[in-house]
Amino acid sequence: MQLNYLKIAWRNLVKNRFFTLLNIAGLAIGVACFLLISLYVTDELSYDHYHEKADRIYRINSDIIFGGTELKLAVSSDPMGAALKKDYPEVEEFARIYASEGSKMIKKGNAFIQENNVAYADSTFFDVFTFPAVEGDTHTALNEPNTVVISATAAQKYFGTTHAIGKFVEINDDNHTLFKVTAVIKDMPLNSHFRYDFLFSMDNVDYGFGNYLSHNFVTYLLFKKGTDIKAFEKKFPAYVNKYILPQAQGMMQVKSMEEFEKMGNKLAYHLIPVTDIHLRSDRSAELSVNGNIQYVYIFSAVAIFILLIACVNFMNLSTARSANRSKEVGIRKVLGSEKNTLVRQFLAESTLVSFIAIVFAVGITMLALSYFNGISGKTISMSKIAGPGFLVFLFCLPFVIGLLAGTYPAFYLSSFNPITVLKGKSNAAAKKSMLRSALVVFQFATSIILMVGTMVVYKQLNYIQNKKIGFNKEQVLTVEGTWSLGNNYQAFRNEIEKIPGVTGSTQAAYLPVSSSSRSDNTFFKEAVMDVKGGFNMQNWRIDENYIPIMGMEIVAGRNFSKAFQSDSNAIIINESTAQLLGYKDPVGKIIYSGANPGEGTVPQTIIGVVKNFHFESMKQRIAPLCFTLGNANWVTAFKVDSRNLPYIIKEVEKKWTAMAPTMPFRYEFLDEAFSNMYNAEQRAGKVVLSFSILAILIACIGLFGLASYMAEQRTKEIGVRKVLGATVNNIVTMMSKDFMKLVLLSAFFAIPLAAWGMHYWLQDFAYRINLSWWIFAAASLLAIVIALITISFQAIKAALTNPVKSLRSE
Repeated sequence: MQLNYLKIAWRNLVKNRFFTLLNIAGLAIGVACFLLISLYVTDELSYDHYHEKADRIYRINSDIIFGGTELKLAVSSDPMGAALKKDYPEVEEFARIYASEGSKMIKKGNAFIQENNVAYADSTFFDVFTFPAVEGDTHTALNEPNTVVISATAAQKYFGTTHAIGKFVEINDDNHTLFKVTAVIKDMPLNSHFRYDFLFSMDNVDYGFGNYLSHNFVTYLLFKKGTDIKAFEKKFPAYVNKYILPQAQGMMQVKSMEEFEKMGNKLAYHLIPVTDIHLRSDRSAELSVNGNIQYVYIFSAVAIFILLIACVNFMNLSTARSANRSKEVGIRKVLGSEKNTLVRQFLAESTLVSFIAIVFAVGITMLALSYFNGISGKTISMSKIAGPGFLVFLFCLPFVIGLLAGTYPAFYLSSFNPITVLKGKSNAAAKKSMLRSALVVFQFATSIILMVGTMVVYKQLNYIQNKKIGFNKEQVLTVEGTWSLGNNYQAFRNEIEKIPGVTGSTQAAYLPVSSSSRSDNTFFKEAVMDVKGGFNMQNWRIDENYIPIMGMEIVAGRNFSKAFQSDSNAIIINESTAQLLGYKDPVGKIIYSGANPGEGTVPQTIIGVVKNFHFESMKQRIAPLCFTLGNANWVTAFKVDSRNLPYIIKEVEKKWTAMAPTMPFRYEFLDEAFSNMYNAEQRAGKVVLSFSILAILIACIGLFGLASYMAEQRTKEIGVRKVLGATVNNIVTMMSKDFMKLVLLSAFFAIPLAAWGMHYWLQDFAYRINLSWWIFAAASLLAIVIALITISFQAIKAALTNPVKSLRSE
């Protein structure tokens, strides 16, 4: 019986090749989009789930407000983990990562190679996290100083084998320290919120340990089974009172945390599951650039809507063609077929179409995967499609789509009255359908929403790129690792400045892009360190050339100058700091930088105010910041003439090679680094744009099919009208106006939904565009034009048909 259903279904599909092709094409494209986005979403949701104890691992987050400055940190103090383990039995183990030193230069042969995926880790790191060993015992590997655990890739790269136990890694620090390889691990998975090739012993960190007030370590806690995390978080205030308050009292005048909080300040900690970090954490000092749960929701909705648009095509074409199949249904019923039998027959047809579409969809997915990886920033492999879980998903999908797309047509067609249809009275009902009109409205409303989303994303990105940001990011070449030049550093700068087209240089370890170094310090308005006058701000060490090279504007006072020896104790603040201090004229005023507990403060005279500039993403407001004179030469910036860049880069590399022959030459342009801060938004824009185009294409396939069918149904009517004098324009207008009404109705429903959605998305940005009316008008007009072109093709074809051929049988 089931085989008979499939045979009949196949015959019907072959008999109506044109509509079958449209159905399969629409479904295949829709399912391919659904599969690609499903791969993206499942990959995003899989981060850090591979750890055996993932359900018990949490990271400590810190929330600090001090003197009006708010900090949301992914780091905590170095002794916090140990203190919590000692005081609370719920904590089974803790592990820290220290990544503040950034990249390292590691020796291979006679040359050094920059390695970015490096960090220091506790000896307990592998007791908390699951990273299988290729060789060695990871649980004891970092117990001693001067030890390192490396990945299999790093072992192959530096030693040509994964058997690297007992070999040594040399880093280019002041002492050319040798680290003994004590374990080799498999490469950390891509779906991890941190990925390291070198994990050095925490005993080698050059740091003033024991300071509860300094937050620089990423701390993870492994809890015992059954621990109530919410209840544990309520114990953090007791920890603050026991450990942090005494150190704070040694640094400033504060009686209690209640007094601290009454002044508008805050010091709080909370826990985040390790499996939530990638999608639900966007804090300062993250170990890598995380994803965004909003984009998972958005892309999931896009996937579902595109699949629904494809299913709507099937439903529309199936119900529109009901007149052609009404007699078939009537005869079957007269011969004894029950409604259930007919329903199963039509569901078999929709499922068969779905199976064929799935086959083509998988092919499209495999062909498009490389392009999709490129625009989404993913590295999803073909193996995920062939995985057992995904294969089961693919096998079940045709049945789901078959039911979704075929249920209404099946019940609709099987409900025909045999006497009525055999008398030929079903045509009128087939030509008009409220549900079919509603489905067309749904298709184009979804397409308009996607088009509006695309336009808003690109308009916001264009706003970011062209907004006045307070500094000139153009024509600034940054050279990394210049600290390794040692005594040749100044000579290198002097040589580069002699190159034609280079107009100046500056130390640039601190750059106004989020990938650069940061240094947060505590300052006070008075020499007496009390809660009332304290605040936090960024403190960047620069030289006298930094402000002019970066194109920043001094709005009050002056820049640093070698002519003033007192500038060693001077400070330049930004406008946000001036506003925080409340001084009408801050120049000449003294503020005090906080030292370590018990060491007092250091007075610093404000000599200038720099105009506010964006030094983080525009998702954040411009925070207080100051400049002080100091040495920070691990990056050097050069102002260059963009008309001769290839020559300048070649000459800079030549000078570098002459002075640092064993060190790699690494450079970047500041405008590129600035653009990289918005990679996630750029990728989202490209993804939404691509799927918007496909959604419109799928909707147009359905509209084309409907227009073709309506033209076929009205062949004789068109012939009569032409005989009576109707022009081609009259015929095209007649056939198009009903569809145009539906597209206009789509815009009516889509615009408020799109406005709400994009307003919500823009709230992520502290500096954002206004939603202009023309964005919605342009998206609606584009949908109307695309629909009109689609319909007009069939309308003109029908209008040009010779009426004699249409009416010769009458």
